[in-house]
Amino acid sequence: MTTPVPVHRDPAPGLTAGSGAEIRHGLVSRLSAEAFGSLFIVVAGLGVPLFSIPQSSPLPAALAAGLAVTAAMLAFGYVSGGHFNPAVTVGHAVAGRIRLGDAAAYIGAQLVGGLLGALALFGILRTLPGIQDSRTAFDTVTAGFGEHSIIQAPLAGVLLLEVLGAAILVAVFLGTTARNNVNKTAAAVAVGLAFAVLLQLGLSVGNAPFNPARATASAVFSSSWSLEQLWLFWVAPLAGAAIAGLVFRGFAEPVAAVTASAAGSAADGSVDDGSEADDVVDFDDDEDADEEDADVDGVVADESAAVPAKAPAPATPAPAHAAADEPDNHDEAQEFFDGKRG
Repeated sequence: MTTPVPVHRDPAPGLTAGSGAEIRHGLVSRLSAEAFGSLFIVVAGLGVPLFSIPQSSPLPAALAAGLAVTAAMLAFGYVSGGHFNPAVTVGHAVAGRIRLGDAAAYIGAQLVGGLLGALALFGILRTLPGIQDSRTAFDTVTAGFGEHSIIQAPLAGVLLLEVLGAAILVAVFLGTTARNNVNKTAAAVAVGLAFAVLLQLGLSVGNAPFNPARATASAVFSSSWSLEQLWLFWVAPLAGAAIAGLVFRGFAEPVAAVTASAAGSAADGSVDDGSEADDVVDFDDDEDADEEDADVDGVVADESAAVPAKAPAPATPAPAHAAADEPDNHDEAQEFFDGKRG
């Protein structure tokens, strides 16, 4: 019986290069990568609009945040998968790409990194003499609805926007990092561009970040109203991420299910021609073939021992014409020994 051995892969194989067995980093390394990537995204996403003058800003805040996501995924994605967003992590969990325990740890690391990034920005604001109230300055980059929205968008409008935007973002992430996607090497660019486009729409409505960690980081250092409205920017994007995860789970098998099905097929001796067939490596095929050959040889040996040996076939008499061709001295010598002398 064969023993299938699963090959460990990175949580997001679309962000890794190379073939064969890939290195799976430890949980501490992955959490550190998630925290540092989230810190970078918060610093870029909040710092650019916070410290730039809109009339003379050479780089839009949305594009800066998208480029930060791309850079963070390229730099740290090979370690943790490059989530940097609780919505993306929830989408992975619903789609079956990450275990629930690891997903909870990822979200905690993202919150820590985001809060550290916002704290650094808040400390910089406190050193600027021209800013009297740092919390009021943070209000300009904090997500909100109603009177705290730029266009006075109501709760329902911002909620629908967050659900839709998070679902699109997570769907792009899950689709570009799928194992059967031939363009998975461009996942970081695709996710960064999608985030930049969505963030440009979100900023015009109510600073919608489509990232609960970033929303929490800015709300903690803003005025008290931001914490009262923070629940919306957790519930809506997580709901959108869950929808995207369910849809992706419907048309693409998760990693754990594919590995299990491939292992079952290898154990049953069936052949699976799917794209995930290389997830299971069977090291006992040669041993099984040797055992089968040995069994066949043993059966043949036993059968040969049980059958009695046949007597050798009698010699075929020489043809008559051969005797006619023999020399005459042969007959004379035979007659001499038989006593027939002339």
